[in-house]
Amino acid sequence: MFQDPVRGALASPAAQSWMTVFVAVVVQALPFLVLGVLLSAAIAVFVPPSFFVRALPRRPALAVPVAGAAGAVLPGCECASVPVAGALVRRGVAPAAALAFLLSAPAVNPVVLTATAVAFPDRPGMVLARFVASLLTACAMGWLWQCLGRADRLRPPSRPSYGARGGGAAFWGSVRHDVTHAGGFLVVGATAAATLKALVPARWLSAAADHPVLSVLVLAALAVVLSICSEADAFVAASLTQFSPTARLAFLVVGPMVDLKLFALQAGTFGRAFALRFAPATLALAVLFSALTGAVLL
Repeated sequence: MFQDPVRGALASPAAQSWMTVFVAVVVQALPFLVLGVLLSAAIAVFVPPSFFVRALPRRPALAVPVAGAAGAVLPGCECASVPVAGALVRRGVAPAAALAFLLSAPAVNPVVLTATAVAFPDRPGMVLARFVASLLTACAMGWLWQCLGRADRLRPPSRPSYGARGGGAAFWGSVRHDVTHAGGFLVVGATAAATLKALVPARWLSAAADHPVLSVLVLAALAVVLSICSEADAFVAASLTQFSPTARLAFLVVGPMVDLKLFALQAGTFGRAFALRFAPATLALAVLFSALTGAVLL
């Protein structure tokens, strides 16, 4: 009964455009997502948290940039960085350093940077810009917490880590968790990007894209709402061709640090009072450093 109407709807130019963008985003991003999940699970299970304690300087002001740069050793999405940051706090790492690690890990690790290079083959500067803006934001938030943060607003995490379950069970438990979260949000993000590309009138996006300030704010807000995994967001950003490189950089920097699912994870791990203060400050700094870095490097 509905075969002909459905076939006709799927054959329309809008539906064809939607399916093309959706499939392209998912197929391009999926290998990086799977690789990141496997590597993240291996590090979360087999690398003891005490390793990071020994590797960081004792002074918090020096530990913050070191922890931010150490984010490169956690090839995973923001879903993986939150429990690892919680484990660092439980092991006695300065909260400022753990928070810098939490913000930088999803954005400066090699899997994410490689995915960014693949998504932007004609703009190699986007990789460097993403690394610089993300690291600056992570370090600035770490130092800001060191200066202004209060211990009573950071509830120490108490739930056990994957490593407590032992070997293979812990590894596959971590893999299942990250695949469930990251894979689902990848599909949601690809759906939103395809819908934005196929259905939203071009004049609406052009009105925002043509304004240098508004375009950055629009894509920053979009990154918060879409909650795309950091291993897949570069392909979504690359599909938003009507926006400037700086606006797309803001999308890439904000997404791994401030989005709806990350806010929920932070609130569940460190407490709601912490998340309600930490997320807005991170968003403001991420937009600021994205605009400054984009103006210099892009």
